[in-house]
Amino acid sequence: MDLDPDTCYEALLSRDRRFDGRFFVGVRTTGIYCRPVCAVRSPMRRNCTFFASPAAAEKAGFRPCLRCRPELAPGHGLPDMCSRLAQAAAGLIDEGFLNTASVAALARRVGVTERHLRRIFGAEFGVSMLDLAQTQRLLLAKRLLTETDLPVTDVALAAGFGSVRRFNHLFLQRYGMNPRRLRKAADGVPAQTLTFALGYRPPLAWAELLGFLAQRCIAGVEHVERGRYARTLELQHGGHDFIGWIAVAHAPARFVVEVTLPVTLTPVVAPILARVRRLLDLGASPDLIDLHLGALAAGQPGLRVPGAFDGFEVAVRAIVGQQISVAHARAVLGRIAQAFGTRVEAAPCGLATTFPRASVLAGADAAALQDTGITRMRAGAIIAVADAVATGRIALDPRAPLDATLAALRGIPGIGEWTVQYIAMRALAWPNAFPDGDAVLKRRLGCASASALRRHAARWEPWRAYAVLHLWRQDERSQPSCTAI
Repeated sequence: MDLDPDTCYEALLSRDRRFDGRFFVGVRTTGIYCRPVCAVRSPMRRNCTFFASPAAAEKAGFRPCLRCRPELAPGHGLPDMCSRLAQAAAGLIDEGFLNTASVAALARRVGVTERHLRRIFGAEFGVSMLDLAQTQRLLLAKRLLTETDLPVTDVALAAGFGSVRRFNHLFLQRYGMNPRRLRKAADGVPAQTLTFALGYRPPLAWAELLGFLAQRCIAGVEHVERGRYARTLELQHGGHDFIGWIAVAHAPARFVVEVTLPVTLTPVVAPILARVRRLLDLGASPDLIDLHLGALAAGQPGLRVPGAFDGFEVAVRAIVGQQISVAHARAVLGRIAQAFGTRVEAAPCGLATTFPRASVLAGADAAALQDTGITRMRAGAIIAVADAVATGRIALDPRAPLDATLAALRGIPGIGEWTVQYIAMRALAWPNAFPDGDAVLKRRLGCASASALRRHAARWEPWRAYAVLHLWRQDERSQPSCTAI
């Protein structure tokens, strides 16, 4: 990624939050690197070096600032294809993929050759994938040391280090201090929950984002109340199943959302935080998107495209929700969760069960699925998608190869183009996804056909998915939507 030093320095002087996470500044006189929004006194231009990522700054010998905490910066939100592939690989690294697998396996996961991935990754971040993985482990450990009272041994293992000795050595070597210097002061009572902050670029239309999720809540799986979103989860990691819950609240004064989870989920903190970022679209760049959408976005700046905590869950939502009301779809999805999900104990807000995993529904009886209130065709489509996901033929997350994934979905009986585009928009986080057969969009824009709708929407490329959310939101204000679940 090319950075213009003069532009970066101007953004640094103004502490412009639109640039938060897009670059980092290393200060030669202190040996520290910061976010462009850091509150410390601005350094002189001649002492600044600008980097595209924390890993690049640390490779150059800089240590992270303890005040602005670079690990809290929001991610990128750019649509370029090579950038998308590099970001997909970085997302997997952020979740700990390279803790147990090779770079070659990572390349296969995102659908390109290892050589090509190394090239575009270096161009995007200025470091190798192994360098980035090491930096991400250290930054996660730094976050756990700062924000929790977990024992150092647990911190090292949760961050992906194979041993405490290795962790202590690398932390001292990279940051020039013993990890215990960052140790959160304990009050003598072990915490039962952990809370983490995730940054974003303002504005963030939190009420609208929460409203979208609230309207589509699955009973027992999700809950929205008093400005907070909560849900259950079930993740597999290191051969173990982790079952629990999370709660997310907005802290606008700090430009972050706060994620709370039980301490039993410590080993899967990294993938949980990555999934929350995707669910809330925290890596978006609203200044670029809203400017491009123009008048359409003027009434609601900072609107996000709600993503997916679990891509398979969104696929089931899309299949169930075809041509029925949101309320009807919610009822069916609740019955599916009750029948096939895993029980969650001691969860708040009435949360009681997880949404079923793909491996569970892949082996489900079609008649049992039909008993939840869906047709034979839709039951078959759910089982087919579940089998494809469970066996690894399809991955429903932003790191999946886009064209191949869309083609595979189109090949499943019972899945039409509206469903494919909805999955692309929410599960694959494709900013240009556009369900051109959507009845609400046709009505709002006065287009009689899908081709006319596509021509009208061409002005919003490559951010058509955000345009869809604005149009759906406008329609919901006048009448309940009957199409989008």
